[in-house]
Amino acid sequence: MKEKKVMVSGCYDLFHGGHVAFFKTAAAYGKLYVAIGKDSNILELKGKAPYFSEKERQYIVGSVKYVHEAFIASGRGMLDFEPDMKRIKPDIFIVNSDGHTPEKEKLCRDLGVEYIILERIPEPGLPARSSSGTKRDMQFPYRICIAGGWMDQPWVSEVYPGAVVVAQLRPDIEFNERAGMATSSRKVALELWGGKIPEGDPVRNARLLFGAENPPGSQYVSGSQDHLGLLVPGISRLYYEGGYWPSGIETCREPSVCDWLSDVLQLIPLNPRPSGYDPIALKNLRREYVKELGDSGIECWESIVNKDVTGLGKAMTRSFLAWKKILPYTVPDHIMDEMNKYLTKYPGAITSGSGGGYAVVASEERIEGAVRIRVRY
Repeated sequence: MKEKKVMVSGCYDLFHGGHVAFFKTAAAYGKLYVAIGKDSNILELKGKAPYFSEKERQYIVGSVKYVHEAFIASGRGMLDFEPDMKRIKPDIFIVNSDGHTPEKEKLCRDLGVEYIILERIPEPGLPARSSSGTKRDMQFPYRICIAGGWMDQPWVSEVYPGAVVVAQLRPDIEFNERAGMATSSRKVALELWGGKIPEGDPVRNARLLFGAENPPGSQYVSGSQDHLGLLVPGISRLYYEGGYWPSGIETCREPSVCDWLSDVLQLIPLNPRPSGYDPIALKNLRREYVKELGDSGIECWESIVNKDVTGLGKAMTRSFLAWKKILPYTVPDHIMDEMNKYLTKYPGAITSGSGGGYAVVASEERIEGAVRIRVRY
C-alpha cells in the first residue's frame, strides 16, 4: 500500500519542543512535508521580520527526523502554501487547534485533501509549548547580578551595609532554570503581566512583583534585587542597610556604558544547581566577610561607570570569594575548580547564582563558547 502524503505549514520561528511533538504526531499519518513561511510573507502579515531567517528555519525543521521534506512556501498571504499543496498533492493536511481557519479547511475541501485538526499534546514530562507563548516569554527581560549578591537579605546587610549591582538583560536567549538569572521571579512577572513590561514607575512595579512572589507567611523571602533587576532598565546599584528593600537606588542608562558592559561580560554555562539544594544551610556571618561582599558592589559600580574592565573583574572576584566565606555551600568544590580556569586567565569572574548556573567573566577578549548578553536600557 502506498504511503500517504501529509502536509503541514507554519513559520516555525523560535523552534521548540511543541513543534517536534506536532511533527511526530503528523508523521504518524504518513510521509511528512513541511511548508515554511518565507521572510517577506511573515513581514507582510505580521509587520515584523521573524527572529530566524527562512534558510535557518528550513535547516532546523529539515533536521527533525519526522520530516521527509522541508521547503519554503512559494505563495503569499495566509494560504502561502497553496501553490505547494497543488504541486505535492498531499492526501492529508494537518493543523494544530490554534492554527485552524475556515479558509484552510475550504481550500482542502476544494482540492480533495483530508483536513485534520490536532490538539496540542506535549511529550510526557515536557511542558506544553506554543510559538505565541514562547514569543510572549521572549519579550520580558532577565536580570543578572554582577556583584554583591545576598546583600538584599536582611540577615546579611544588618551585619554590615553594602551594595548589589544588577543589570536588566534583553531576552535574546532563554536562560537556564535554577541558574541565578531570576527565572523564578520572572515566571511570577509573566503570570502578572502576560509577558509585557508593565507601564508606569519601574520601581513601583518591582515592589508589586516583590509582594506577589513573597506573600505574608513566606518561609523564604526572595531578594528584591531580582525584582528590581527585572523591571528597572539599565544597570542599578542597590544599597541595603538591613532591610528587604534597598535604602538607595542608583541607575545608569547611559548607552555607551550599557553597551560597554554588554561587550565585556561573557557567560559560560555551568551545571545548574540541583533540585532541593540549600545554599544557606551553612552560614558564617563574620563582619569582615560581609564588608567584603558589600564593598565589592560599591567597587563594581564605580568600575562600570568608568568602563574599567580590570576594576570590574576584581570587584566580581571579590564578591565571589566573599560568597564562599559567608555561605560556603554557594560555591561547591566542583564549581570552584571550573571557576579557577577563568579567575586565573581573565580580569575576574563570578557565578550567576549559588551553586553554579553560569560563569560570568569580565574580559575584553572573546571567550570561545561564551554566551553574549545585551543590557536593556
